[in-house]
Amino acid sequence: MNGAPGRRGGRQGIPRPPGARPGAAAPWSVLSPERRRLTLTEVRARCADLAIPPPLPEGLLSRAAAVLVAVFEQHGEAHVVLTKRPDTMPNHPGQIAFPGGKVDPALDTSPQDAALREAQEEIDLDPAAVEVVGALHPLSTVRAQFSIEPFVGIIAGVPELHPDEREVAGLLVVPISELLSDEVYREEVWPWNGEGSFRSMHFYDLVGETVWGATARILTGFLAHVTGHDGPGDWSDPPYMGPLIEASEGPAG
Repeated sequence: MNGAPGRRGGRQGIPRPPGARPGAAAPWSVLSPERRRLTLTEVRARCADLAIPPPLPEGLLSRAAAVLVAVFEQHGEAHVVLTKRPDTMPNHPGQIAFPGGKVDPALDTSPQDAALREAQEEIDLDPAAVEVVGALHPLSTVRAQFSIEPFVGIIAGVPELHPDEREVAGLLVVPISELLSDEVYREEVWPWNGEGSFRSMHFYDLVGETVWGATARILTGFLAHVTGHDGPGDWSDPPYMGPLIEASEGPAG
């Protein structure tokens, strides 16, 4: 998916609650189109301050998950690898995700191991070809069943990827400049837990697909970091206090 013409947005089921409103502009909205086109060298340099988290205690490995934000350069521009889950999957069918999954204590000594192992299993990405340069802000799942560790992995050259059809219905290789485009990114503000608080929800309307949920939140954190802006933290952060934009037709989507 490289910015080809077509209808933006997919058929993903989004449980938008009553009272949802459009949110704020993207953190990078002030950047010119030229500054939104990044090379792999620029991505690596801007991730230099990311740390590798310490190993988790053995007792927490079973509640941990990890994903890989895999980045490589094509046509002089950095691209991100996303996957589409099959509609037959019991959890999150048809959703867009990063390669990754649960930590298996029998196979993995750390969440980073799990991210690399799952990427190999899902899209045939050789772990030896990935330079893990750091980890983004961890993210608990909404129901707090797992803590997701997102790792940024740099790949030299264009990888030859082969999706496992049991776990991956399709690959999306998206230029960072497209993800940063004003016509792709949007924020919505959703009522949260019925307590008068709100949370920001992030969306990326690609051609034929919509990225949302935990994947979009992690992606926003990554894009904010590489463009020099603050990104979202965990779902448990303080309630959203930004502007609520009134709109007669509500949020797009």
